[in-house]
Amino acid sequence: MPKINFGGTIERVITRKEFPLKKARQVLKNETIAIIGYGVQGQAQSLNLKDNGFNVIVGQRKGKSWGKAKKDGWAPAKNLFSIKKACQKGTIICYTLSDAGQKKIWGKIKKYLTKGKTLSFAHGFSIVYQDQTEVIPPEDIDVIMAAPKGPGILVREKGVGASYAIYQDVTGKAKQKALALCMGINSTCIYETTFKKEVYGDLTGERGVLVGAMAGLMEAQYNELRKRGHTPSEAFNETVEEATRNLIPLIDKNGMEWMFANCSTTAQRGALDWRHEFRKAVEPVFKRLYDSVESGHETKIVLKANSSPNYRSKLAKELKELGDSEMWKAGKAVRQLRYL
Repeated sequence: MPKINFGGTIERVITRKEFPLKKARQVLKNETIAIIGYGVQGQAQSLNLKDNGFNVIVGQRKGKSWGKAKKDGWAPAKNLFSIKKACQKGTIICYTLSDAGQKKIWGKIKKYLTKGKTLSFAHGFSIVYQDQTEVIPPEDIDVIMAAPKGPGILVREKGVGASYAIYQDVTGKAKQKALALCMGINSTCIYETTFKKEVYGDLTGERGVLVGAMAGLMEAQYNELRKRGHTPSEAFNETVEEATRNLIPLIDKNGMEWMFANCSTTAQRGALDWRHEFRKAVEPVFKRLYDSVESGHETKIVLKANSSPNYRSKLAKELKELGDSEMWKAGKAVRQLRYL
């Protein structure tokens, strides 16, 4: 298991070399992996596991996602079952429903978590915030986490890094099962974490740089450029198009310092100076954000909103408002110009 120096901190990272698919299949050869829920993660993880030669079934209630599973090749009564039947058949129960969904049906799931079975999560939410979710596993089962660090579409298309954690190890084999699941879903490398660290980092990242802060920062710059008389296409190019099409791929490939070194000298100087201004401006926001995640306040918001009967209609309205904004209409027009 290689030790990698991350900016002075040494971490152990598990790669496909140390834990190949052949070993993962051997670890889980006598297991039936039941994927509960066929949302974006459930779909990607179940298909990857099936493609990689594991014994996997899907548990899903009848409806839109059931139809999607059938379209993907899952066969009713063969490897596609009701949630109840899949939990009965499965020896490893992968709980991939939404966080609100996990809370909602936990009472129906728990009775099938009999001694010797394994409960696996792709996220630390339900376990860490037990006071709100009431997801408290039986004490005589293994409880693990195999958490891909990316959306389901990327898990399916190319695989992403993952983290693993152990909450209960009754059999002494929990770690091996967690690592095998990570490799089975096509993880490129695996990092050790805890349920708390995973969910605190995940919720902070989603609300911060990964999605929320990125969107807010782009909106702020775009709006200022428009106020100063720039056209929509110019404002969008300077805010989004150059970042996502040109600069972020370079940062991904070579790092921020390389990207800085290969910008114009004018861009270098401005970026090196103003990054400190932006960092100082947002540090207090990130502190408040992490505190809100750690305290469980964000969890309360999520569970209340996602359990609302009109959640999907409200979400559609919010997303429509975002898509109908001038900036993202400009983005649609700019993207079309790429192919002319």
